[in-house]
Amino acid sequence: MRLVVVSHKPCWPSAGSPTGFGTDGGFPFQMAALSELFDATTLVLPRRASPPPAGLRPLDGHRLSVRPLAEPPGRGIGRKLALAGWLPWQLPRLWRELGRADAVHAAVPGDVGALAVPLALARRKPLFVRHCGTWGRPATAADSLLHATLVRIAGGRNVVLATGGGGAPPEDGRPIDWIFATSLTATQLATLPRAETWQPGRPPRLVSVGRLTRGKNAAATVRALAEVRRRYPGATLDLVGDGTELAPLRSLAGELRLAEAVTFHGNLEHSRVLARLASSHVFVFPTRVAEGFPKAVLEAMACGLPVVAPRVSVLSQLLADGRGVLLDDTTPEAVAAAVLGLLDEPGVLAATAEAARLHARGFSLERWRDEIGARLEAAWGRSLKDGGSD
Repeated sequence: MRLVVVSHKPCWPSAGSPTGFGTDGGFPFQMAALSELFDATTLVLPRRASPPPAGLRPLDGHRLSVRPLAEPPGRGIGRKLALAGWLPWQLPRLWRELGRADAVHAAVPGDVGALAVPLALARRKPLFVRHCGTWGRPATAADSLLHATLVRIAGGRNVVLATGGGGAPPEDGRPIDWIFATSLTATQLATLPRAETWQPGRPPRLVSVGRLTRGKNAAATVRALAEVRRRYPGATLDLVGDGTELAPLRSLAGELRLAEAVTFHGNLEHSRVLARLASSHVFVFPTRVAEGFPKAVLEAMACGLPVVAPRVSVLSQLLADGRGVLLDDTTPEAVAAAVLGLLDEPGVLAATAEAARLHARGFSLERWRDEIGARLEAAWGRSLKDGGSD
């Protein structure tokens, strides 16, 4: 079968990539794994004109190709308004690519991926939708419309998976299932550099990875560090990521006299993120966002780091049974108390880290790929790879 993937995920030209394009985050890893299920896979992605970010990775995989679209201009409401002029220009290309495919994968939310849903239905193509945001909490009218549409069409040849997890299905009474998110293979999970367990007398190193936005609440981590340093004066914090809160967080660190204790790394290439995790002692993630399945938490666990995070989404299950510390509040005081509770009990810290590391091994890219493949073959009634594509 020939699969076409449509997503709002931007791509950039990349001279070192076999496809000529690259992108950041976990998307390249997941697309490489997904391509192994099919005879050929085409990614239809908006091409961004700005310079590529740090950590750009090649888009590559089994008979994988990239068909770039012009990116809709603007942001926020400006981008939504610009879509009216963008769509007639790019719709013929989208329509052609879907026509050449045997099946369509729409990665949503996001305007470009969402457009693939009605187009695939109009083309009468088997449809696989992976909702990568927070299921059930639409933030805009467009999100609400998308959610209602997916609930209505799920079933038969239309496979809908929501990124996250929990004891209950994403949508009662509808054939929609959870799927976890990861960017690590089974081999990587088993061979990742293992974080050295903190020992009393050494300066503890805290770390956090993620977009620096208000919802991610990195300010609580910075403020918590000030409290932790009252008992452990040498404690430091590494913040990996970029975003709108970078400048305010730098100012906050200065105000709290933590400029030398907090290191802002910006975006890092994936291997450097893993190396940073492995050189730390506690992963702090006091998000106020209803997360889907945060890969950064899984990667921290895989490196053998105890994680401090709130009871949101799948985190309650990931960190249960002594695999982490679950917060009932995300204030700086609550974060500091959780970190200090680990540091004050080195035996508990070590046991938590080991339990986290062992549990993380079950969330490999191979398992992610195979779970998706089994669902698609069951729904579509055929093998995904039959060798018949040119």
